[in-house]
Amino acid sequence: MTDGTATVADQAMLQDVTIVIVTFNSAHCLPELGRLLAGYPHITVVDNGSDDGCVQAVGQHLPNAQVIALPNNLGFGAANNRALAQLQTPFALLLNPDCEITPQTIVQLLQTAHQWPQAAMVAPQLLQANGAPEINYRWPHLLWHSRGPAVTDGPACVGFVCGAAMLLRMSAFGGQFFDERFFLYYEDDDLCTRLFNQRQAMVIDPAATATHRSRGSVRGKHPLRSEYIRGYHHAQSKLIYTAKHVNAATARRLRTRLIWQTLLALPLRVVLFSPKLIARMWGRYLGVSRWSQQGLQ
Repeated sequence: MTDGTATVADQAMLQDVTIVIVTFNSAHCLPELGRLLAGYPHITVVDNGSDDGCVQAVGQHLPNAQVIALPNNLGFGAANNRALAQLQTPFALLLNPDCEITPQTIVQLLQTAHQWPQAAMVAPQLLQANGAPEINYRWPHLLWHSRGPAVTDGPACVGFVCGAAMLLRMSAFGGQFFDERFFLYYEDDDLCTRLFNQRQAMVIDPAATATHRSRGSVRGKHPLRSEYIRGYHHAQSKLIYTAKHVNAATARRLRTRLIWQTLLALPLRVVLFSPKLIARMWGRYLGVSRWSQQGLQ
């Protein structure tokens, strides 16, 4: 990727968008973000109670950023909501710490948003670390199941974009952003499903690219606990999403299937001894089990 310099015209356009970055033990991501976004006019970092010195690292690498330091981990969607509630710019770019983007790419996204004023959201084409395209968009999976990867060669309306990088037109949301019942995972599915049901357009622009180092945003002191948390909340969020957008009966059937799938697969993970997968699957089992005790909210 190129460096973070931008022309005078670009700088004027960039005044219209605030970058929102949610961090949790993400200090290792900040040097590269600081290099790419040096001098960027509007950045808000919401830290979810990191214990790796992340807040101090923001001051070092992104000294121009506003920092909202939360005492506890509220989850991805809730942390974004705290920043979005304070925004003064007409656009917000939600950016994962492990997603690297340049001001030039942000300008391209803004130009696309101006070209398609009916679009509530515009997203870049995400690239893997090796430069290969990552399929970060699709049609709503409740309506249509993908038959394989494909890459669009021009701006296209889609039914879902990955929450790692999405440009939001603030006026399209009426102050309602992420459903905070989703602590982690499926919050972007839920947001995009609601936009789709409201007939609000979401556009992917392949001319705008960003590198996504997937699952690279968190480096905690306890990696197995991180895997457990991933499994737990992925299972919980999948059930919450199903109950919300399909129905409670389908969510209950899905819960039963997930429990049996996990119980059958867990002994194999133990025999093959994959500590990360064991931790993740144990988290998934507890996630689906405990969800039933919470009721169908």
